Amino acid sequence: MTSVDSSLSISHKCSNEAISMVLANSDLDDFVDVGNRLADAAGDVIRKYFRKSFDILDKEDLSPVTIADRAAEESMVKIIQEYFPSHAIYGEENGWKCKEDFADFVWVLDPIDGTKSFITGKPLFGTLIALLHKGKPILGIIDQPVLRERWIGINGRRTTLNGQEISARKCSHLSRAYLYTTSPHLFSGDAEVAFARLRNKVKVPLYGCDCYAYALLASGYVDLVVESGLKPYDFLSLIPVIEGAGGIITDWKGHQLSWEASSKAQAANFNVVAAGDKGVHQEALDTLQWAGPA
Repeated sequence: MTSVDSSLSISHKCSNEAISMVLANSDLDDFVDVGNRLADAAGDVIRKYFRKSFDILDKEDLSPVTIADRAAEESMVKIIQEYFPSHAIYGEENGWKCKEDFADFVWVLDPIDGTKSFITGKPLFGTLIALLHKGKPILGIIDQPVLRERWIGINGRRTTLNGQEISARKCSHLSRAYLYTTSPHLFSGDAEVAFARLRNKVKVPLYGCDCYAYALLASGYVDLVVESGLKPYDFLSLIPVIEGAGGIITDWKGHQLSWEASSKAQAANFNVVAAGDKGVHQEALDTLQWAGPA
């Protein structure tokens, strides 16, 4: 896992005006250093609760949340506010944190993507960290704190796993593809029908990895990941990771995934398809034949 240099520059602490003009390599390096601090802090919290006894609560949408989710997010929020007080934060558990309604830089956090995996002791969940600059993800981190694996995607650079560059793999045809989705039961209506068409055309459909499936795709072990109903904090961090590994990630219509974060923004649902091979990605889109909302 990447260690964080204790001599991190905090020259951005007072203002981000210069950064918003031009993002130099030194700026990106500082963002990555803070991103590593966030993942380290969240991981320390998560490991303390993993496979331990704790209360499980249900949110309004009936999805589970634990003390680990909330404590991990709070640990990351404190670090961002220390190093980049002018940056906004949008977290799964606490929403928008910023004095302003808009900000050039927004950190989007999902402390435990795959809470059901976490509470059942399966180490295939992950901490997701994204940094948006004027709406574009310029940094994405997928961190698996139990296995101590960290994927980092940076705009304009090759994706790394624990500091080593990685690449998605080529696949000759959809019929040769290994596909992952979190669960076939998460699809409904037209999306369920569309996914069934796709599932029947791939070589092997697999289930149960949450964000870890995208990490496996970036590392060249999986060819395709397809999901519906993802929130912005579920996928924004994945974009730099997948693209930096040579893969492609879009909505089901082939459009670029984007979300304009603000104090009034709603965390809408998105259908997502990611592939290591552009040809397989197009075959997947052609098979999904999606005409509904993105």
